[in-house]
Amino acid sequence: MHHMTLAEIARGLADKKFSSEELTQALLARIAQLDPQLNSFISLTEELALSQAKAADARRANGETGALLGAPIAHKDLFCTQGIRTSCGSKMLDNFKAPYDATVVARLAAAGTVTLGKTNMDEFAMGSANESSYYGAVKNPWNLEHVPGGSSGGSAAAVAARLLPAATATDTGGSIRQPAAFTNLTGLKPTYGRVSRWGMIAYASSLDQGGPLARTAEDCAILLQGMAGFDPNDSTSIDEPVPDYSASLNGSLQGLRIGVPKEYFSAGLDPRIAELVHNSVKELEKLGAVIKEISLPNMQHAIPAYYVIAPAEASSNLSRFDGVRFGHRCENPENLIDLYKRSRGEGFGAEVQRRIMVGAYALSAGYYDAYYLKAQKIRRLVKNDFMAAFNEVDIILGPTTPNPAWKLGAKNSDPVAEYLEDVYTITANLAGLPGLSMPAGFVDGLPVGVQLLAPYFQEGRLLNVAHQYQLNTDWHTRTPTGF
Repeated sequence: MHHMTLAEIARGLADKKFSSEELTQALLARIAQLDPQLNSFISLTEELALSQAKAADARRANGETGALLGAPIAHKDLFCTQGIRTSCGSKMLDNFKAPYDATVVARLAAAGTVTLGKTNMDEFAMGSANESSYYGAVKNPWNLEHVPGGSSGGSAAAVAARLLPAATATDTGGSIRQPAAFTNLTGLKPTYGRVSRWGMIAYASSLDQGGPLARTAEDCAILLQGMAGFDPNDSTSIDEPVPDYSASLNGSLQGLRIGVPKEYFSAGLDPRIAELVHNSVKELEKLGAVIKEISLPNMQHAIPAYYVIAPAEASSNLSRFDGVRFGHRCENPENLIDLYKRSRGEGFGAEVQRRIMVGAYALSAGYYDAYYLKAQKIRRLVKNDFMAAFNEVDIILGPTTPNPAWKLGAKNSDPVAEYLEDVYTITANLAGLPGLSMPAGFVDGLPVGVQLLAPYFQEGRLLNVAHQYQLNTDWHTRTPTGF
């Protein structure tokens, strides 16, 4: 049963080939057997899962239907789940049990999903390798010596290893798309504001966005359907109708204009990945797409702009974790200042401390205009580049990452080298655009992803292109050895 996609599970449950309870028990047993190799989960929720599965079976017995009714998933451990530890991968929140459900969690629960647990992640979603977690690094099931990508590496590794069919994730600078590329999955970052951030513990509020990780575009469409929609609790949520994402999957690609930015093929891109990208372009041409070279001239400025804006917002968001209002509290503080210093010093890991310090510096009185304000101006230029490009093309295509997954620990001594791995993904977050990564081949036995970007609220177009590509290729069907 563990090889079934969400769509196949929905059909199996509808045809009474198995029950949600049987499926849940089988996957919980598989997680117990295999996850010690991967470290993809922080918390398992067996009792909750079995009770939700029984409830889903009862709802189906009463005639209720739904693609997600009885489907097992997991949540990245920054979505608040009532009464269950929500740690953000940090010692700071190691003992925090959320008093309420995040909107995403509540919506998916209402749709009938079964929560198997909370997945491991880079601490406070800060990282591209899933090595900064307080609970230890996550391993890539394609090669246990390599990273699975971050910060949603736990969700990605669990889905790739067939421990469950799909999982929620978040993307601040590529944290859905990059792990999807590294683990042979399909991952979608929706338009900013499409999925509610209420109850999603913030890293950088103007960049964070929740989305689905699954094996196929079809499954991403099913999961996104349950996640998306306006939320009055979230001031950044956009009141825009949610289309039926599954209904648009089978549209023709005839005449679709696909733009390939020339800036993507610089010296920093592994030539073997460049070849796989070009192969994907040829495959889409066979399906009727029209390819055009375009330019995104301000892409070169995106990484420095992002690594000013994101840490600045993080330094503000994480100021609440001070040992008084929220989070870890040190033992026997001498005074209030000692309480603040030691609680934060003990509770936050090195990468989080680094980004808080960078952000606080960028926002300080003498440097705000020189750094933060300048970065926001660059952000607008990046957005303008995309708006100009989308006047000429319908979709933008390129590599998701410049390199395949690296070995665990290989970039720990050089944070900037790790930051540079986000070069193709962060522009979508700066502009608020939807982006999708889909499997496109392998380099040295490690998966490679191709990224698609679309205009605002055109997630359906991304899913349509990816689904048609997957109907004509088999990369997404490959399974890591031993799983």
